[in-house]
Amino acid sequence: MKTRIALLREMGKARPYTDSQPLEIVEAELDDPGPGELLIKMSAAGLCHSDLSVINGDRPRDMPVALGHEAAGVVEAVGPHVTRFAPGDHVVLVFAPSCGHCVPCAEGRPALCEPAAVAAGKGSLITGSKRISVAGEQVNHHIGVSAFSDYAVVSEASCVKIDKSIPLDQAALLGCAVLTGVGAVLNSGGLKTGQSCAIIGLGGVGLAGLLGAVAAGARTLVAVDLAKDKRDLALKLGATHAIDPTEEGAVQKLRDLTGGGVDLAVELAGAAPALQFAYAITRRGGTTVTAGLPNPKAEFTIPAVSLTANEHALKGSYMGSCVPVRDIPRFAQMMVQGQLPIPDLMTHRLKLEDINEGFERLAAGEAIRQVIVFD
Repeated sequence: MKTRIALLREMGKARPYTDSQPLEIVEAELDDPGPGELLIKMSAAGLCHSDLSVINGDRPRDMPVALGHEAAGVVEAVGPHVTRFAPGDHVVLVFAPSCGHCVPCAEGRPALCEPAAVAAGKGSLITGSKRISVAGEQVNHHIGVSAFSDYAVVSEASCVKIDKSIPLDQAALLGCAVLTGVGAVLNSGGLKTGQSCAIIGLGGVGLAGLLGAVAAGARTLVAVDLAKDKRDLALKLGATHAIDPTEEGAVQKLRDLTGGGVDLAVELAGAAPALQFAYAITRRGGTTVTAGLPNPKAEFTIPAVSLTANEHALKGSYMGSCVPVRDIPRFAQMMVQGQLPIPDLMTHRLKLEDINEGFERLAAGEAIRQVIVFD
């Protein structure tokens, strides 16, 4: 069948993206779903820094690629041997599918699925298939989803069914921003009621993490970002304090504020200096979690003795250490009950043809979560 996609042919085009137009809206040929695959009619897709990092070249992918990974939609058709989904089901798309059989999956850590990582590197679905072509040229999938499209073929392992009462434009954020941000706080960080927490980086993922910390009952909750408007929003969403990390004495100010540092510091900015700041403000015996994705060449240093002398835990968190089939319904219910007011993070609603304008806005730090809404 025919579908429109947002196609990236070349990474690293100059900004502003409104001029360079790195993403082309083109007509593509979409194969029928194969065994274990679904045809999804997209309802909504969020613009995320993980997409932007492919556009700007920070996280290289094979070209050409159909971008987009945070989305929700409706099952249009199912391929052979699919038993868990049926046409008409509402689903959230997951950018890290699980094979269910490799060592990480068997350990209950599906975000680290080994076949999924191999497939993502090859630009294929976890089934090994590639289902998109443009003018006879095969197009790579973006981490198994390729959500910036009217329709997509995905593995059933990349979908989680949700209740049809949940608005799909809101549900889209469950697939990345909420999984990563809330999961980093609740799953990776294990934040307990009454503990202190700092969220470093207040984009869509960071503010989702902040909402997770509010829901967990953080006693002191410090929002850290360079942008004043984002710090102000964080205070409205439940932060008790907000700090600019570049102001003189910011680390000591935060340590004084929290009696020696926070119990949990969660870095969600995707930048090495932000992780350095997060580690510096964590108290003795505390935990630093990083769920951002900086440039692969970026490094940060710590005093080696601090890990032992301070019993300091430093943890990585991919996809919020989530089990999507467990956590997406859980977070969706928290959203419905008002514990996670995710709609407050949605600053812009776009059409697919406005996507370059949206990514320029994201690169300039002028948006929290922008959502493409499909007809």
